[in-house]
Amino acid sequence: MKKIVLAYSGGLDTSCAIKWLEDKGYETIAFIADVGQKEDFKAIEKRALATGASKVYVLDLQKEFVEDYVFPALKAQAVYESKYYLATALSRPLIAKHQVLIAQKEKASGIAHGCTGKGNDQVRFEVTARLMDPSLEIIAPVRIWEFKTRDEEIDYAKAKKIPIDVTKKSPYSIDLNLYGRSIECGVLEDPWVEPPEEIYKLTTDPQKAPAKPTYVEIELDQGIPVKVDGKKFKPVDLIHHLNDVAGKNSVGRVDMVENRLVGIKSREIYENPAGEVLHKAKYELECLVLDRETMHYKQGMSQKYAELTYYGLWETPLKKQLDIYFDKINERVSGTVRLKLYKGNCSVVGRKSKFSRYKEELATYGDKDIFDQKLADGFIQLWTMPFSAK
Repeated sequence: MKKIVLAYSGGLDTSCAIKWLEDKGYETIAFIADVGQKEDFKAIEKRALATGASKVYVLDLQKEFVEDYVFPALKAQAVYESKYYLATALSRPLIAKHQVLIAQKEKASGIAHGCTGKGNDQVRFEVTARLMDPSLEIIAPVRIWEFKTRDEEIDYAKAKKIPIDVTKKSPYSIDLNLYGRSIECGVLEDPWVEPPEEIYKLTTDPQKAPAKPTYVEIELDQGIPVKVDGKKFKPVDLIHHLNDVAGKNSVGRVDMVENRLVGIKSREIYENPAGEVLHKAKYELECLVLDRETMHYKQGMSQKYAELTYYGLWETPLKKQLDIYFDKINERVSGTVRLKLYKGNCSVVGRKSKFSRYKEELATYGDKDIFDQKLADGFIQLWTMPFSAK
């Protein structure tokens, strides 16, 4: 039998996929990636083996996820369509990378995933795999198998004695990792419907959030967050801490209609408490320390970085070139930003840096003013000259 490495979640689709692949003549090795989704991985491992997997890999990838994926995207200020902090999109190339490495180690002929033909994740998995090892076969059972409905899958699971709870399905499709949570389907498919409060798990209902604001100070070193309120955190712990603090204050909710890579529009709800706090802090520090032309030019590069991430092009040459560009920009993005969190709002109320380009004696209208206003007349005349008809 050919070996195949399946990205396994323990849900109905990937559990059915193990048996389905077996029916097609494949030996399946299940790969479970821990990117902070708060699952009982021991139970999922047992389920995979009971379903028919010949071997199971469970890898804790949280540290690598934050340091090599989340933080580079933060340094780039990468936000897709001005709203999405890319939590799910950032995790997929990491999972695909290790899936390929396992396939190579096990001398497997290919890899498989449980993505549908309508979503973005199929692209992220497969592009990463093809760039890393084009010799691998890629199988997407959900795109090609005979089941048209969930009920047909359930019937198959029962017939094959697949050990999985399929008694009730949430109307929502949810993805979770330590950096954020995405919710879609159900009533959310109508863009006119207000999201019900029941869908949120990382953020408190604004009406039940604390009556007094919470102040948080984020210290960054070359674009990377290192301290919160003066306390040094390891990267994973820092994300968890900010998710907790910001989430309690209802910060991090996003409701957007986004443009999927496959060409359709999709209504998505995101919870990303740590992401919103970190991106706002990072941007305000950039405003303090970067010159005007760099700030303006990098906006286009940030958008491109977000698009490359969203489109599954993390392992491409351009993305790697942009990493070098943003490393250079962030050499002086060090300092501290103070934020005010209150009932869903995240406001920057203070910023400081030893690399600050802000000069109070030039900006002030008080008695410390050293700006020579008489120079403005000549400046405006020169500025106008290229556009004057005379």
